[in-house]
Amino acid sequence: MNRQVARGIGVSAAALFAVTAFGSPASAAPADKPQVFSSWTQTSVASYNAFIAARNNQGAWASYGFSWSTDLCSSSPDNPLGFTFELPCARHDFGYRNSKAMGVFDAGKARIDSAFYEDLKRVCAPQSTVKKAACNSLAWTYYEAVKNLG
Repeated sequence: MNRQVARGIGVSAAALFAVTAFGSPASAAPADKPQVFSSWTQTSVASYNAFIAARNNQGAWASYGFSWSTDLCSSSPDNPLGFTFELPCARHDFGYRNSKAMGVFDAGKARIDSAFYEDLKRVCAPQSTVKKAACNSLAWTYYEAVKNLG
């Protein structure tokens, strides 16, 4: 075998050994990415609060490769009748965009939509009786839209 070919094979074998012996490249997402994602897209207030904390400190989660982009409530008002729906819409976008990127959208869509509805109701909860009824009605409308059209 010619010396240049043998040297090339040796370099290729060394590169292959380095990748298999030391794992995947540094750009690979941590193995617990699905669990972290799931923990931030549940219906509970604890899940909502954990997502907000992570969203406010995105740099700490950079190695996970999450998409934090959002168009808030898309073509619907972000603050219908003065009710602040921005954060629920941002978390819903996070759930949809990342579940699609991870290939788990179909399995997680109903949970993400339900979490959205619970988040919207949390916005409505502190309102006065009359305002709360209007807010809950809007929350139901937004939920039905994403459930059926999202």
